[in-house]
Amino acid sequence: MAEQKTKETDASVEDFIDSVENPKKREDATRLVKIFSEATGYPPKMWGPSIIGFGSYHYKYESGHEGDAPLVGFSPRKSKISLYFATGDDSRETLLKDLGKHTTGKACVYINKLADIDVNVLKEMILQSVDFLKARYPENDR
Repeated sequence: MAEQKTKETDASVEDFIDSVENPKKREDATRLVKIFSEATGYPPKMWGPSIIGFGSYHYKYESGHEGDAPLVGFSPRKSKISLYFATGDDSRETLLKDLGKHTTGKACVYINKLADIDVNVLKEMILQSVDFLKARYPENDR
């Protein structure tokens, strides 16, 4: 079985944010760390070279694939900011309708900048995702 590529590291979140080239994205990343930390109660940790995650859980799929992942997280990428939430919860779609300007992928929500979205809805999405994953994987809450 292939080894998981994105793992929690000891890299500095602050150093990573300082390395973000775009000053506005750097500012948004700093604000997002505060928003995610306050909403989850977890400190920010680097996952792989570019994802800032909060909390973690261990998953195991029916296929046998398993690994660890952050409960929620984000990454200030060059083109957009990627927000990572749990998939599979129907209430996610309801919250997305009120989030503001965004696009979605399979597991990510993409925004251009924090000013484009409703931060209160973002906080609700963070809490919803954490609650959903804790309920799905109760023995793995860390």
